[in-house]
Amino acid sequence: MLRRALHATLVALLMVSAGFAADITGNWQFSLQTPTTKGSPSFEFKQDGENLTGNYTGKFGTSTLSGTVKGDQVEFSFDAPGGKFLYKGTVDGPTSMKGDFELVGKEKGTFTATKK
Repeated sequence: MLRRALHATLVALLMVSAGFAADITGNWQFSLQTPTTKGSPSFEFKQDGENLTGNYTGKFGTSTLSGTVKGDQVEFSFDAPGGKFLYKGTVDGPTSMKGDFELVGKEKGTFTATKK
């Protein structure tokens, strides 16, 4: 009897953790850090299931972005006058995320972000 209850609890926990999907829709303020500079762009995200679209606003003007959110993992990219930007990170909760970014072929760094 105890074994059956333990098994049911384990199955329920696995289903809940597998079903976790972050929703990052909204306005976010980012803090970027590279070996040579800092930045603070803002992003507006629109999430539909795992698909992510939105807008970047910052040092390089404004650009549209696209990407994915799979569980707590987020990836997105956009093209701006400075080049192609790639972001990969982890959603830490409903109002925070962190990860790495790259200005392709030029510079790499880290980011933290807070939902406004």
